[in-house]
Amino acid sequence: MADLKTQFEAAAADSKNLGERPDNATMLKIYALYKQGSIGDNADKKPGFGDIVGRAKWDAWNGFKGTAKDAAMQQYIDLIASLG
Repeated sequence: MADLKTQFEAAAADSKNLGERPDNATMLKIYALYKQGSIGDNADKKPGFGDIVGRAKWDAWNGFKGTAKDAAMQQYIDLIASLG
């Protein structure tokens, strides 16, 4: 069985080839889990009110603060598999 990092990278590649585009809430979750799994906790400065998209992404990622990278990777893999 492939290790978690390999599965995570494969899921990231698969995310670019989904049959149909997921709704915005799901897209934010995909983004947040990817960032948490690849980088860890969000240490970036929160974007201002004028950056609506950046702020939504920041909030989504920050929502996973404290989640272990391995756990976030597994959640990401499972989410992409459920969409494929």
